[in-house]
Formats: sequence, C-alpha cells, structure tokens
Amino acid sequence: MSSSTQPTMRPALRRWRALVVPVVAAVVVPVLVLSAAPSGAAADPDWSLSPDGSATEQPSTSPTPQPAQDTGYLPWQKALPGPARVVRERRLDARTLDVLISSPSVGRMLPVRLLLPRGWSKGARRTWPVLYLLHGGADDYTSWTRMTDISTYTADLDAIVVMPEAGRAGNYTDWYNGGRGGPPAWATFHTYEVRRLLEVGYRAGTRRAVAGLSMGAYGAVKYAARYPGMFRFAGAYSGILATRLPGIPEIVMNAQASEKQDPLALWGDPKRNKRVWAANDPLALAANLKGVSLYLSSGTNSFNGPLDPPGSPWHPAHLGEPISAYTAKALSKRLKGLGIPHTLHLYGNGTHTWPYWIREFKSSYPMIRKALGA
Repeated sequence: MSSSTQPTMRPALRRWRALVVPVVAAVVVPVLVLSAAPSGAAADPDWSLSPDGSATEQPSTSPTPQPAQDTGYLPWQKALPGPARVVRERRLDARTLDVLISSPSVGRMLPVRLLLPRGWSKGARRTWPVLYLLHGGADDYTSWTRMTDISTYTADLDAIVVMPEAGRAGNYTDWYNGGRGGPPAWATFHTYEVRRLLEVGYRAGTRRAVAGLSMGAYGAVKYAARYPGMFRFAGAYSGILATRLPGIPEIVMNAQASEKQDPLALWGDPKRNKRVWAANDPLALAANLKGVSLYLSSGTNSFNGPLDPPGSPWHPAHLGEPISAYTAKALSKRLKGLGIPHTLHLYGNGTHTWPYWIREFKSSYPMIRKALGA
C-alpha cells in the first residue's frame, strides 16, 4: 500500500493493535452473524422439478414451500458440465422465487432468492432495476428474508431484489488458490453468471444497487469498486472495507481458518501476494467508486446499544464493530482525498447484530431508491 493510502499508526493505535488484534484474531470471525447456516447446506426438500427435467414454477399465494416432486437437482450438488444455467425454480409465495443455478465458476448448484415487483413476468416487455442484497459470513442466501421484514418493506419497490448464495466464507472473491484460480470463483458467479441469467431470463435491467452486512458489506463495496459502472449504489453495514491495514490480514485469514478453509487460498500471502490483496482491497480501489452513491456504517465499539435488549450478554463477535469502524474511517479518509461524496455513519454503541444492520439498511433506503430510479 502506498504512503498516500496507509494511515499513520499513532502510539495509541499501536497499543490498540498489540492488545486487541491478537484477541480478535483468536475469537472473532468478523463475518459472523447470529443464525449460521449448516456448512455446505443440506439438500433442500422444497425444490421441485418437472417430469421432463426442466425448471418449473410452483405458483402459490401461501408462504409455505411447495413439496418436492422428485430428488432432482439440489443446492450444493456438483455443477453440471457446460455453461451456467438455471436448473430449477421454487415459488415460495406470490412474490418470492428461488432459482437454482448450476455454476461452473463455483462448481456447485447454488440458490438465489428473488423478490419480484408488482407486474413482473418473464414475458414482460419492460425490464426492472435490480437491488442485490449480500449476506454475511456463516450464513446463506435466506438470511435477509429470514431475519428481516425485507419482503414487506420493499413491497412497493419497482425493482427485483436479488439475494444470492455466497458461501459461509466465500468473501465475494474469485479465490487465488496458489495462483491456479478456479473454483470457487464467487465474484464471477455474482457479477457475471447470476447477472447475465437474470438479464436473459428474468427481465433484470442494467440499473443496479448493492448492499450487504458484515462479509456482505465488504462484498458490496468491493464489487462496486472492482467493477466500475456496474452499480449505482453500494451500502456497507459493519464490514471490513480496507483489507491491508495493520492487523486486518491476520483477522481475515483467521476468519477463513475458523471455517476450515486454507487461509492462503483466498488471496495468498499478504506479503508475497501483495498485488492479489490490493486487487481485492476497497481502499486500494477507492478511485473506482467515483459516481457511486455510497453509504458506510458501523458501530465504533463492542458495547450494547439502544437496539440491544436490556441484559443482553456480550459476545466476542461484537468486536467486529470497532474493526469495521477502523476500516471505514480509512476508506472515508481516502474517498475525501479523492473528492468522492459518501455517507459515513459511525454510531458509537451497538453490537454486531441484525437490529443495527436493519436500521442502517432502512436509513440508506432512500439512497437506494434514488439510485435505482424506483
């Protein structure tokens, strides 16, 4: 990292790093969320397939999933040979549609949840803007609908809301894998395979916004910076937004190890593979965020705040907030130096939990609607 982007480590920061970073690296998965999905999600009995093997919708006005008609293709099975394609659909209710994608980039069958706008159909003459909502680590594509009122809250949004699977520790990255590349290539899955399949078959347009929490917060800003022009808005709620600041590589690699992943498979060694780390660092890519509407938020300490029930026990995961704030401040400083407008909301007390992420999403929602023109 150049001297122009590396913050000076004052004595207080050096002491903080010496005391806090080893503890955080040992006990905190900074992408942790409250309800973790099973590792390598189990076969889902609710997916259905037509007798001829083609994907079918299961129309329903009830939120109760339709029962499976056969064993068919299921999430996390090995991908089929050939290009990315939708192999199944599952209609949960009038608005919620899950699609199962055979992804050569990740090498698996991966689910994506859609919230569809009023009047949507595959045969519509028009297209719709798209809001991507990215989940945190140790969770899955169902988290936004499972933990929030996102379906009700966006009921009048004239846009398609897309919630893709991203793995428990995928980190929205095409993994380095010692220079070999190859699966899992999560960034390619999201920004090319999912995007193109939705544009070709589901009337998705080219006005896009992206937001996420924790690991997904990193993904949202990283995607907006890594793929200039793809997104008009990026919202980050409690995520690591600068991956090479002092202490952060150790935290990232420890988080990977905690999910039983090779810590070097993601971006390689922080010193030997500096270019790979820089290519995935929002701070290094900050100049590409020009023209993107940005909302960055985080608590600044790990203490209970106004949205925590009285007497809530403290959890080491809450240390993700000061870590997130540390990186958000660095990115904000860089954006200011580049003359790039953005909103930075550092709200003091508050834990690494859903009530704060929901509040911050709703605070940024007017910016999302404006960016989508919806």
